[in-house]
Amino acid sequence: MNAHDIFLRPAEEKDAWVLSAIRIAAIKALPATFYTRQELLAWRNYRTKPDGSNILKSMKSETFWVAVENDNIVGFTSYIIDELIALYVHPRYQGRGIGKALVEHFCHQATQQGVDKVITSASLYAEGFYLRLGFTAIQKVPHQLKNGVIVTVMKMSKQLT
Repeated sequence: MNAHDIFLRPAEEKDAWVLSAIRIAAIKALPATFYTRQELLAWRNYRTKPDGSNILKSMKSETFWVAVENDNIVGFTSYIIDELIALYVHPRYQGRGIGKALVEHFCHQATQQGVDKVITSASLYAEGFYLRLGFTAIQKVPHQLKNGVIVTVMKMSKQLT
């Protein structure tokens, strides 16, 4: 499978629990290299089982898009106009261009809104991924997770043409 075998669509409320499961799986698959196990656990809200309630709340203010392959959601992104808030691809589907397709879709949507520069706060794991997509690292900054735990992330931006 590659990015040509997937299609993107707006997320629906019924997708929230699947998105939560993807988020948990993606974070659980990370090694404790840039963040401690405790920070990774906090990042997934101490969950081992999906709970779409936080995603449902976020859907009220953020735009969510999902990547679908064979009727299965394999990744998603959320954003607000010029800021990419979240990007997660299930570990079984990583490295196949799905994250890139979701980020390119976000950038295209921003361009359609007249935006000429987008930003994101990338986990330290994702910094290289965003650099390969043309983002520029601005600086490491503290980022407060929804549960109050603070982790370091890389503030990044990309000039759109």
